Amino acid sequence: MSPLLQHYPFFQSGKQKWHSMDILIIDDDTVFCKTLKLVLEEEHKIEYTHTLTRGSEMVRDKAYDVIFLDVQLPDGNGLEALPKLKKTASSPEIIIITGMGDHEGVKQAIENGAWDYIQKGDSFERISFTLLRVLEYRKEKINVSPMNLKRNNIVGKSASIMTCLDLVAQAAASDVNVLITGQTGTGKELFAKTIHENSSRADGNFIAVDCASLTETLVESTLFGHERGSFTGAERTREGLVRLAHDGILFLDEIGELPMSMQKSFLRVLQERKFRPVGGKKEIRSDFRLISATNRDLDGMVQSGHFREDLLYRLRAIAIHLPPLNRRSGDIRVLALHYLDRLCEKTGRSIKNISSAFFEVLEAYHWPGNVRELTHALESAFVASSGGTLIPQYLPAEIRIHAAFSKLDRESRGRAHTVETPFPLPAFKKYRATMTRKYLEELMTGTKGNVREACRISGFSRSRLYELLKKHDIPS
Repeated sequence: MSPLLQHYPFFQSGKQKWHSMDILIIDDDTVFCKTLKLVLEEEHKIEYTHTLTRGSEMVRDKAYDVIFLDVQLPDGNGLEALPKLKKTASSPEIIIITGMGDHEGVKQAIENGAWDYIQKGDSFERISFTLLRVLEYRKEKINVSPMNLKRNNIVGKSASIMTCLDLVAQAAASDVNVLITGQTGTGKELFAKTIHENSSRADGNFIAVDCASLTETLVESTLFGHERGSFTGAERTREGLVRLAHDGILFLDEIGELPMSMQKSFLRVLQERKFRPVGGKKEIRSDFRLISATNRDLDGMVQSGHFREDLLYRLRAIAIHLPPLNRRSGDIRVLALHYLDRLCEKTGRSIKNISSAFFEVLEAYHWPGNVRELTHALESAFVASSGGTLIPQYLPAEIRIHAAFSKLDRESRGRAHTVETPFPLPAFKKYRATMTRKYLEELMTGTKGNVREACRISGFSRSRLYELLKKHDIPS
């Protein structure tokens, strides 16, 4: 073994065989770069550099399949540069590799489109397995590309959403189970339908089931069906949703709410693709594909004993985690334009213009309700505009207040950098009162004192509006 190999334990096992890939290593650790090159160069074309600046230039000039990217580099942070590297023409798979790992770094890497996050002390089997998976994926990617998908109203080009679309393309080309996770309002059912519409089962049914709405006594009957007279109220035979999904897709939304008493039964159905209706004597077959979704932490539920580990493994042959809207800020403007176009088409009305301030307020907000909240806000503003120019004043009050707070925070930080003594912030109560008064003054000026119109735009009840106007000494 070369003396260089002694430095890194993961190079101390036998070599693997791959088809050739172009690989770039961006790492300021000279020994590591030479070691990795020495191990891989028989099968792959390896280049390396020690700075982020030079690495970025190399990626612009040449197509690479894989980039091994260090986090702490002399001229920048690898995690921050990851999205830009990912967007280059060859769309390389990026493997973050670092001497010091942390949870936040792993999260940031994966959300920004990294293929994997590896520590330099990991075994060689780990790095070889990762490269094998990358090779298989790159070969399939030639035929299965998110650019060829029917996107079904999935809008955006941020690195995080493109990573999700890569996985959607993989899922559409296979027939394995898929688990979609993400916060409420991120579009989990929309992504499930997109997989369905791009899959070989597109002509079959898409059967959606909200597990959170099923009572424990009815869940078995709903999924598997029942025979007439099998229980009180069963006045006729009913076909279950699992059977209705035959040759199509069964979408179980909020799978984390499936009662423990049903999880074992459903696991068997997944394995055997057959079930027995409540009160039935014969088993029925159903060739369905399962897509599940949840906003809950299923791994945590497994640890606490509230979800079966064997069922979880069955559910997530492919796992897609949808980013919250505040992690895809670059997509907010294009999302807004898309939904406004849909509103115009749906209502037959048009918009005269959209002010730049309107987008500024949208992009300053944190969107706890994600895309769903954004669409509701746009609908409200669209109605309020009556076909005129869309301005921030037509957006719900909490969005405008948050934007105003953010602007004041930025201004105060700016002042703090230009004077020797930091700008003293007022007490939060006084700060909020000032901004509330400013909002109310703009509201009443913009509506020319029309209380009914002011209530409609702000979302306040008439009594609440009068109360606030009186409190802040603003004439109504």
